[in-house]
Amino acid sequence: MRRLFWVTVGAGAGVYASHRVKRRVERFARTWSPGGVAARAVATGQGAGDRLRHFASDVRTEMKAREDEIREAVRLDQAPPDALAARPRRVLRARYTIVGEPADHRIDHGIDPGTDRGIDHSDDEKDGH
Repeated sequence: MRRLFWVTVGAGAGVYASHRVKRRVERFARTWSPGGVAARAVATGQGAGDRLRHFASDVRTEMKAREDEIREAVRLDQAPPDALAARPRRVLRARYTIVGEPADHRIDHGIDPGTDRGIDHSDDEKDGH
């Protein structure tokens, strides 16, 4: 009786395993069939088109904002200097570049504006340059 029980359990497990393997192979074959590949490519392409449109829109928006910043900086640079007031320092937001720094600021940091801006030339004579 025991043997008959284990033969039945083994046969049932074999039928179940073969059924699962067959379903998995059919699903794999359907996925990689020409129709399945084409359907997946179409779905991916439609999503990519939407993402590309959103990306282009974001680029145009940021490009316009940066152009406005640059135009403002150029417009302020072309304004005639006021003899009574020192030009205020401006910082461009996107690049963190200081524009219109006064000459006194360089002297405060130990750099003389009349020299090579703090470059040490003491060993140049040793090289012959």
